Amino acid sequence: MDKFEQERFDKLQKLREKGLDPYGKRYDNTQSIKSITESFVAERDDIQVKTAGRISTMRPHGKTAFLDIKDWTGKIQVYIKLDKVGPEKFEMFKLLDLGDIVGVEGTLFKTRTGEITIYADDVTILSKSLLTPPEKWHGLKDVELRHRQRYVDLFTNSEVMETFLKRIRIMKFIRRFLDDRGFVEVETPMMQSIPGGAVARPFITHHNALDIDLYLRIAPELYLKRLLVGGMERVYEINRNFRNEGISTRHNPEFTMMELYQAYSDYHGMMELTENLITSLVKELYGGYEITFGEQKIDMAPPWHRVTFSELLKEYSGVSLEDESGLIRKSKELGLETQGVDRDTMANNIFEQVVERALINPTFVLDYPTSICPLTKVCEYDHRFAQRFELYISSMEVANSYSELNDAIEQDKRFHEQLGTEADITGKVDEDFLTALKYGMPPAGGLGIGIDRLIMLLTNNVSIREVILFPTLKPK
Repeated sequence: MDKFEQERFDKLQKLREKGLDPYGKRYDNTQSIKSITESFVAERDDIQVKTAGRISTMRPHGKTAFLDIKDWTGKIQVYIKLDKVGPEKFEMFKLLDLGDIVGVEGTLFKTRTGEITIYADDVTILSKSLLTPPEKWHGLKDVELRHRQRYVDLFTNSEVMETFLKRIRIMKFIRRFLDDRGFVEVETPMMQSIPGGAVARPFITHHNALDIDLYLRIAPELYLKRLLVGGMERVYEINRNFRNEGISTRHNPEFTMMELYQAYSDYHGMMELTENLITSLVKELYGGYEITFGEQKIDMAPPWHRVTFSELLKEYSGVSLEDESGLIRKSKELGLETQGVDRDTMANNIFEQVVERALINPTFVLDYPTSICPLTKVCEYDHRFAQRFELYISSMEVANSYSELNDAIEQDKRFHEQLGTEADITGKVDEDFLTALKYGMPPAGGLGIGIDRLIMLLTNNVSIREVILFPTLKPK
C-alpha cells in the first residue's frame, strides 16, 4: 500500500470512528445533475435539489469549500459552508477525497462567475474511494490502461461515457425501426454442434454432461433461416458472435452483429431497408447527413452508390474477373498467394487489397462471384454471379446481404463442394438445416450489419476497442 492509499485508508478508519458508514446506504429521490442544471431559474432562490455523484475537484477555503461532483449526465459545483452544514458535517468533509461518492442536498444559486451551484444543506458519504483517480481527473490517457480499467475510463473521460450512452441510443433506435416494420426479435443458440453461416475459425468448448464438443457461434444465420421455414416471416437477432481470429482496430474476437431475414424479399429489398435504417439513424443523431470519421468527411445522404463487384475490380485493379493470367500477375504484384487459389478467390483477395480503400462514401457492392457465396441465389442474368451485396463506408465492410438460397438440392450440392476447402470448418454438413430446407423455405432477403463497426462510424471512433465496453485483451 503506497502512502496515498494509506492516507485514504486512515480517513476511512476515522469516518468509522465517527460512527459514519463510509460505504453509505440507500439514498432515494435523487435527481440527475443534467436535470438539476436544466431546472435552474435565475429569479428563484428556493429550488431544492438532491443528487449524488463522484467528487472530481475540491477547493477548501477555511470555513467554506467548493467541490465538483459528476454523475453520468454531467457535472455541478457544490458550495459547503460550516455555518450551514454544521461542525459535524464539515469535519466529515475534511475526510473526503477525490473520487469519493457523496450525496448532496441543498438550494440552487448562481455564483458571481455565472456557475450554477448547489448551496449544501447536507453532505452524505456514500462510498469511500481508496485509490487516487488518474492525473487529478484530467482523464485516463494510457490507451492500454483505459481498456483494462474501463470503469476508471468511464468516470474520468466524459467523451467515453458519451460514446457508450450513444451506443445504447443507437441500439434502441435499431430495435424500434425494425419493430415498426413488423420484425420480431428472437434468440438462437450461441453454442452450436456445427458452426455455420460464415467462413471463420470458431472457438471450441466441451459439454461435460453430453460429452460432446460444441462451437461458439460464428453466425446465427442457419438458425434464423430455420425460423423462416417455421413460418416466422420477419425475424432479427442482435447477437454476440465469436471468431477465433486476429485482433485489430476493426476486429474483436467477440463482437455484436445484427442479422435479419424477411420472407418474400431479396437483396434489393435489403438494400432499401439498410439505406433507410442507417440514413434515418444518422439524421436522428446529427440532424443531417454528413458525418466525420477520423480525418474524413463522409456524405451519408441517400441514394447511395450501387456498383457491381466486377466493375469495381476492373476500375481499380485494371484486371477483369475473366482474365485469370491477369489476376495471377496482379496477385503476385501485391504479394498475395496464388498457389492453389482459384480465380474467384484471387479476385476477391485483390478486391480487398485494392478496391476497399477507395470506397469512402456509402457504396453497395453487388453481384459477387457465386463460388464464394455458398448460401446465395445466383443472378438471373449470369449464373456466375450471386445476388449478394456488401456495404462499404470509409473502406470498411459494414453490412452483408443475400437473396437467400432456398433450393435444398442446390444447397446440399454447395455444402458438399465446400468440404475440405478453406470454407469448411468441421468437415461436417449441417444435415438438419438441409432437412429444414426440404420442407420449404420462402424466398427471402437476409442482412447482417456489424453493429460495432456501425457505431464506430456514428461516434467517430476509429478503433473498435473504443466502442466495446470490455474488449478482448491479452492478460498482463
